[in-house]
Amino acid sequence: MKPADSTRCTAFDGHRRIASGPPEKVALAVRAHLAQHRASTPLVLDDASGQALEFDLRGSVDDVRARLRFVAPDAAPAPRGPGRPKLGVVAKEVTLLPRHWDWLSRQPGGASVTLRRLVEDARRAGGAREQARQAGEALDRAMRTLAGDLPGYEDASRAFWRGEKPAFERLTKPWPADVRNYVRRLAKLAWSTPASGD
Repeated sequence: MKPADSTRCTAFDGHRRIASGPPEKVALAVRAHLAQHRASTPLVLDDASGQALEFDLRGSVDDVRARLRFVAPDAAPAPRGPGRPKLGVVAKEVTLLPRHWDWLSRQPGGASVTLRRLVEDARRAGGAREQARQAGEALDRAMRTLAGDLPGYEDASRAFWRGEKPAFERLTKPWPADVRNYVRRLAKLAWSTPASGD
C-alpha cells in the first residue's frame, strides 16, 4: 500500500511503538530510529486498513518528504473526456445486461441520473455498516500482524468479533503495552462506528 493513501499510521519495532500520526511524521521517526538501530526492521501499519505501508527512506530528509508528497499516477486527475468534468462527472464504462439497459432507459432522467441516484441511496443505506466492517477488518489485520504470536490472540479476536468488550480487555491485558494500547484503540473505533445506516 502506498503511504499517500493513508492519513494516519503507526510504526512498531517488534512490540514497541516508534511513532504514530501522519505518514510524514512516522516516516521521519522511522528514519531516525533506523539511524540508531541499524539491525531493526520496523513495521508501519495504516491505522484505517491495518495493512503494512512501505516508505522509501533513502536520501535526505527532504528527499523522503518529497516522495511522501508525491501523488501516485492513478490518483492524478483523469484526462478530460465525455461527461461534465467541471462538475466532477467523469465518463466510465458500465457493463449491464440488455434488460438492465431497458429498465434504465425507462427511468425519469435516463440511465446516468438513475445510476447516480441508486449509488447514492446505497451509500447512505450501507455507509455506516461498511465503515464498521472496514474498521473491524483493520483491527483484525493489525492484531494478526502484531499479536498473532501472543497468548490469547485467537480468543481476543473472537471476543472482538462477538462484541465482548470486557473479555477483549481481559485477554489483551497481558500483551506488551504498546500493542495492547494500539489494538484497544482500533477496537474502540470499530465498536463506536454505528452498525447500521440509521
